[in-house]
Amino acid sequence: MRLSQTIAALAIAMPVALPAAAEIPAEQRKSIERVIEDYLMRNPEVIERAIEALEAKREAAKERAAVAALERYRRDLYEKPASPVGGNPDGDVTVAEFFDYRCGVCRRVHPIVGKLVSSDGKIRRVYVEWPILGPDSVFAARAALAARHQGKDKYFRFHDLMMEARGRLDQGKVLSLAERAGLDRKRLERDLGAPEIARIITRNYAIADALGLKGTPSFVIGKKVLRGARDLAGMRRIVAEAREAARSR
Repeated sequence: MRLSQTIAALAIAMPVALPAAAEIPAEQRKSIERVIEDYLMRNPEVIERAIEALEAKREAAKERAAVAALERYRRDLYEKPASPVGGNPDGDVTVAEFFDYRCGVCRRVHPIVGKLVSSDGKIRRVYVEWPILGPDSVFAARAALAARHQGKDKYFRFHDLMMEARGRLDQGKVLSLAERAGLDRKRLERDLGAPEIARIITRNYAIADALGLKGTPSFVIGKKVLRGARDLAGMRRIVAEAREAARSR
């Protein structure tokens, strides 16, 4: 157990606040420390319970912060997102995916999300470009967003090709896939430097930070924040819960 965990556990386990260490005479402090050590040696489960309580408090705080962030970024996720929107734009449940094209788990979950949306005509899908794995990731995200200048459908085709790509997704590979998607390569190279694209990505970083996301893929389904991938059954269950919650409000 790390020292920080032990200190946190003791802070929770103590029924009353003790005076500051500087206020306790040395001999008395040693006596108190011996009593505490003896108690914990005979009842080690106290620390385990205290750590569990601490983690529960942290998780609760994290969820409260996420709820507040979802409200603050309502427009970006639910109303008029700058990010691409697929599925049913008027759907009753929003599934927003935070992804990076160079993320292996994102690639593995890609067909799952696709099946979730294609099998449920009431899902509104928001594609949140969140490039966190280096310059090549940023280039891919910029290129994907720039593809919309050549038609909304071109973005979705390009997105799928990058998610399904094998091997290293560097800038040359991205531009090659853009041509396969039917995009004008030279125009794409010009458009990906547009200021509004940088603003969208910067905004996505801010949303992810406010939601407490640590990596890709992450999702917002309805009002629930998911950190990490889920299987199809799990995602369908969460969509159903979000739909039911919306009906009961």
